[in-house]
Amino acid sequence: MPTTYLKAINEALMETMAGDPNVFVLGEDVAMLGGAFKVTEGLLEKFGADRVIDTPISESLIVGAAIGAAIMGMRPVAEMQFGDFISCAYDQIVNMAATLRYRHGGRAQVPMVIRIPSGAGIHGGLFHSQNTESFFISTPGLKIVTPATAYDAKGLLKTAIMDNDPVLFFEHKYLYRRIQEELPSEPYTVPFGKAVIRRAGVDMTFITYSAALYPSLTAADELQKEDGLNIEVIDLRTLRPLDWETIAQSVKRTNKVMIIHEDRKTGGIGAEISAKISETLFDFLDGPIVRVASEDTHYAFSPPLEEYILPNVNKIKIQAKQLAAY
Repeated sequence: MPTTYLKAINEALMETMAGDPNVFVLGEDVAMLGGAFKVTEGLLEKFGADRVIDTPISESLIVGAAIGAAIMGMRPVAEMQFGDFISCAYDQIVNMAATLRYRHGGRAQVPMVIRIPSGAGIHGGLFHSQNTESFFISTPGLKIVTPATAYDAKGLLKTAIMDNDPVLFFEHKYLYRRIQEELPSEPYTVPFGKAVIRRAGVDMTFITYSAALYPSLTAADELQKEDGLNIEVIDLRTLRPLDWETIAQSVKRTNKVMIIHEDRKTGGIGAEISAKISETLFDFLDGPIVRVASEDTHYAFSPPLEEYILPNVNKIKIQAKQLAAY
């Protein structure tokens, strides 16, 4: 039976909590309610109130408690009910969790995960739609994970929980119940820093991650039918660490690059990848590096306005055709 993206995350929590008594979950409504999106449903009944903890509405408290528990040898999985509100815990994450190993000369570690329901496309408006990965992309000491498939959501979360550094685990809300696939019955994990080529091609490279993978694949298929363009699509899966080797090999093959993400264009990971390609692979390029991302504005509640702001298949196709003709 196919497993949804949401259920895959739930299974990862179930399996890791069953295998390691040091793993516990905390956050707003994660216990009695089973989470705002029902990701933690069933955990309280199976593992009890000592390991599935409802907290006050205080993101700073949630992350601070997780850091303290992690330092003491536990493996907390903290939930931000909506990724937008992670800004309330920014100091705890950037100045405390991310720096602790360095501050102690490698003698301490912070094995914690922060689950971050993020992204737009659900008409959530200003405070329930942001992609906040760029807030943290320049911070050493953090790992940033952005799964696009149910398989990766489960495998990457299990890897994250067993990692000894703080991991920001971005779950795109739009994918929770829309994406599903058959998962292996045997246990598995997915390593960090290993992108995957979702579609092979020779004419152009699309670099993407999270929910932006799907319009990227659709656009690539339609461009093949309409214009004969054979486009390679890379799903990054993790942003820190970044699989530069896969990116570089693809750019050397195709010589044209488009970076597609739902985060806003200015200051997004696309800007960093673009800069590095320009610095190190300029001789292999046959055209400008193109970015397709959200407009540099707040996410709208109005569905037509939200659609205007977000990247989509049509926007990708228009930019790809222009790049192909360059």
